[in-house]
Amino acid sequence: MSQPLIDLRDIRLTLGTGDVRTEILKGVSLRLDPGESVAVLGPSGSGKSSLMAVIAGLERADDGRARLAGQDIGGLGEDDLARLRGRSLGIILQAFHLLPTMTALENVAVPLELAGAADARPRARAELDAVGLGHRLTHYPAQLSGGEQQRVAIARATAPRPQLLLADEPTGNLDSATGAGIIDLLFERAGAAEAGLLVITHDPAVAARAQRTMHMNDGRLTA
Repeated sequence: MSQPLIDLRDIRLTLGTGDVRTEILKGVSLRLDPGESVAVLGPSGSGKSSLMAVIAGLERADDGRARLAGQDIGGLGEDDLARLRGRSLGIILQAFHLLPTMTALENVAVPLELAGAADARPRARAELDAVGLGHRLTHYPAQLSGGEQQRVAIARATAPRPQLLLADEPTGNLDSATGAGIIDLLFERAGAAEAGLLVITHDPAVAARAQRTMHMNDGRLTA
């Protein structure tokens, strides 16, 4: 049996100091296998984004064990964590986070170039074609609609061919019709890449697309 892409065991995370110190994650366990899609469904403030930050190694858990793509990330330094994210993980966020001074093509290609990919530009074009933006390669983010910007973000996440995609409220800044198209595209591209997919959402309709749904409430995760 292949090793899981995400393997969290009894993760606890506390943020803040002194009187404002707050326990965010309260013994969370989660497993996601290669090719599997899992949704984490819960209201704002329940700990969903903090969970994603721990999975990606952006937050260090206070207790418990966190493994990403077979590696225990608790003992990795920042450089090793960055390398692991670069080769194993694609992240899609609610706010798109495209660089405003770069075209759609550059937003996808430049991270590949920085990672040393010799075929960065052709691969970026192919990914943008796959998300329906082959005709918008030279447009800047300000010249694109919200849905188009999120398509660029999906292309940027999938272009390095990661094992795992993390999507945090990927439709949060979009109207319902545009958001439905983005979710269709997200699941289609994850399937085409044979990548695992974790979607964090407050929307039951989005969560229903995943093979499994977990519920997050007050820092606890249940099936």
